[in-house]
Amino acid sequence: MSTIDHIRNFAIIAHIDHGKSTIADRIIHKCGGLTDREMKEQVLDSMDIERERGITIKAQTVKLNYRSKQGKNYILNIIDTPGHVDFSYEVSRSLYACEGSILIVDSSQGVEAQTLANVYQALDINHEIIPVLNKIDLPASDIEKTKKQIEDVIGIDTRDFVPCSGKTGEGIDEILESIIKVLPPPKGKKNETLKSLLVDSWYDSYLGVVTLVRVIDGKISKNMKIKMMSNKQEYLVEKVGIFTPKPKDVDELNAGEIGFIITGIKNLSETKVGDTICDAQKPLKEALPGFKPSKPVVFCGLFPVDSSEYQKLKDGLGKLQLNDASFTFEPESSSALGLGFRCGFLGLLHLEIITQRLEREFGINLITTTPGVVYKVYLNNGKIIDLQNPSNLPDPTHIKFIEEPWIKATIITPDQYLGSVIKICQDKRGIQTNLSYSQNRAVLNYELPLNEVVFDFYDRLKSMTSGYGSFDYEIIGHREGDLVKLSILVNTEPVDALSMMIHKDFAQSQGRVVCEKLKDLIPRHNFMIPVQAAIGGKIIARETIKGFKKDVLTKIHGGGALDRKRKLLEKQKKGKARSKQFGRVEIPQEAFIGVLKINKND
Repeated sequence: MSTIDHIRNFAIIAHIDHGKSTIADRIIHKCGGLTDREMKEQVLDSMDIERERGITIKAQTVKLNYRSKQGKNYILNIIDTPGHVDFSYEVSRSLYACEGSILIVDSSQGVEAQTLANVYQALDINHEIIPVLNKIDLPASDIEKTKKQIEDVIGIDTRDFVPCSGKTGEGIDEILESIIKVLPPPKGKKNETLKSLLVDSWYDSYLGVVTLVRVIDGKISKNMKIKMMSNKQEYLVEKVGIFTPKPKDVDELNAGEIGFIITGIKNLSETKVGDTICDAQKPLKEALPGFKPSKPVVFCGLFPVDSSEYQKLKDGLGKLQLNDASFTFEPESSSALGLGFRCGFLGLLHLEIITQRLEREFGINLITTTPGVVYKVYLNNGKIIDLQNPSNLPDPTHIKFIEEPWIKATIITPDQYLGSVIKICQDKRGIQTNLSYSQNRAVLNYELPLNEVVFDFYDRLKSMTSGYGSFDYEIIGHREGDLVKLSILVNTEPVDALSMMIHKDFAQSQGRVVCEKLKDLIPRHNFMIPVQAAIGGKIIARETIKGFKKDVLTKIHGGGALDRKRKLLEKQKKGKARSKQFGRVEIPQEAFIGVLKINKND
């Protein structure tokens, strides 16, 4: 067995689609982790949706044996991290489990927003970084320009960069040699008391919860009693193993090693990413720094189009939650959409992936209500309420003020699109904090309210920059905002599913847009239907759907016709008033879907 000096733990970080998983495949193949027959693209991406989108959602790990050119044997532990902003918490935990990182930059695209976000996380915890310029086989590849960008924008020395191609395999040997030379070995002590970091956990239908751990000091062995520091629970280790990338049982994991343990836990919520695991017989006095549970920041309602699929949706959500503790859901009912669930997500990509998996894996047709964020409502009596659903807003007379979450956004765009990007940020109430250039690309830093970003910001940014703009954000806290609840009334009845929190300045224009859309989408009835947008008791926009009018006067001729006509019209008027009073307005689901799409298309 190699000593701790012969272990290298490293993460692979990059922006989406810059080639992390492909290079991981090449390294696994080179070190003999899988045979030619077993190799397939994106070996570490196990979900269909990961393969199809070409993105990594769950961080994965592999232990490989590598014989260097000097003839020494090394153990390499790779962690292939997600690159998307919604999963950045998994990235930070994965980085804590390593001593160094391979930074992959697409030499034809250059530095992008999430390249920056992930590199800064790695630099914050003093990682050694090896810059790798991928896709050098492409005609558009420009190595010198990309090197200069890395130096200008990130500030990393690129003298020891490695040019490579994940597609052809060129440069993989050089990456492996750089890992041995540049990255430091772990610093743990084998004879100390057990201290280890919980990097990830997932649910296996045969084994229960599988927990991925990085042992910092001491060792974890079979039949040992361990303790989770966050919930003080104790468990017995039933199985210890490593991924090569196939699971393989071992007797113990020593200091500096990464592997998995199985303890008979059946509930994923007991294993929190970033938790500290210690020996139950010799517990630690304090946990490892930086543990924070991931909290949902975007909420929306999920309703089945066919109400008979409610139970199917409930089962599907339960199964998805088994493998994703950061996703939350609770039942809610809407007079318009029936029974459904209020769900919490880490961000918009997380929301999109969950809804796609529900539709694909469980065959459920869904209506998704407008995504919203969590507001802090400060009441006059000193209480603070976390508000997820606008329809639950207390009476405005009891509210002192409302705070909304703000983000720090980094946008990288070719400079010819800079004007339109700045305009969209200003329209979304953004505050510019920095603007810098590297060659023909601009790096913009903005502070923005999350509520303005969740609807359509990313789509609009991509379309206005012809797909070249990239965007990354982190939440920086809550700030007081001039926010109001916009209610939609159909025939004077409020429609809960369409109420939304909105900034006062945008309320009137948004109310008018929704009323106009509903006027076109709700079918005519026998009576006139007012469609109104209101803030509290004040109507700020109105449209009227005219009722059908039967001509009751055609058959009247002869003497006294005028009198009889007036009587008939009075009778008709009374009938319409009565039907307006007692008649129900059925709002078709197409109307809801149409209104929910407004925010995505405008």
